[in-house]
Amino acid sequence: MAAVRDKAVVVTGAGGGIGAALARRFAAEGARVVVNDLDEAKARKTAEEIGAVAVPGDASGIVGPAREALGSTIDVFCANAGVGTGGGPEAPEDDWALAWDVNVMAHVRAARELLPEWLARGSGRFVSTVSAAGLLTMVAAAPYSVTKHGAYAFAEWLSLTYRHRGIDVHAICPQGVRTDMLAATGVAGDLVLTPTAIEPDAVADALFTAMDDRRFLVLPHPEVADYVTARAADPDRWLSGMNHLQQKLEAREGETR
Repeated sequence: MAAVRDKAVVVTGAGGGIGAALARRFAAEGARVVVNDLDEAKARKTAEEIGAVAVPGDASGIVGPAREALGSTIDVFCANAGVGTGGGPEAPEDDWALAWDVNVMAHVRAARELLPEWLARGSGRFVSTVSAAGLLTMVAAAPYSVTKHGAYAFAEWLSLTYRHRGIDVHAICPQGVRTDMLAATGVAGDLVLTPTAIEPDAVADALFTAMDDRRFLVLPHPEVADYVTARAADPDRWLSGMNHLQQKLEAREGETR
């Protein structure tokens, strides 16, 4: 893809899953890639496999070190790192704070550092790995659902604010993807996500198609568009359907106790 050849690309949370798939695809297309992950060993493993540079650490502070590793500039930033915190209002304060910090504020902090350079030169690309939960909602995971709504809203705000100044923004909103995060979702994931789960490489394919089309919303599961339409057209009917799903979840959890 000519649009990314020789471009400087950062992918956070790229030690595995979607992030690793994105990093692989960008490297295969000729980009110069920084692989970031909180797990240093995983970051270095992915980087070695694709001929990239590993810059491990907290995604919130990666822009400066990554820019230095790439020779003073970043063209594409993939805010992919995320946490799948479950529970409801009873979830500990620390769990809610972590979800906000990683799923939303890490994106805000990256954009804060990237935008001055991008606006000065009139180009830049921000890729936010959100989730279909950011458009809809995931049962049994209030911190995840709420913060993914926030991540989507921030990506949308970036796009509507800066697209006329050369900034391309993409929000990736898949349902289930066969990653360690999916494996950790337990009964809720088995009920809602696993039946239609796709491979991480399919998410990368969907992103590159959207980049080629300069399209904001990336739906690796195309049916999500129908769910969003149904939710907007009749919220109460949609909520009733989701509540039915919640009741099925409770029944299945009862069977496993």
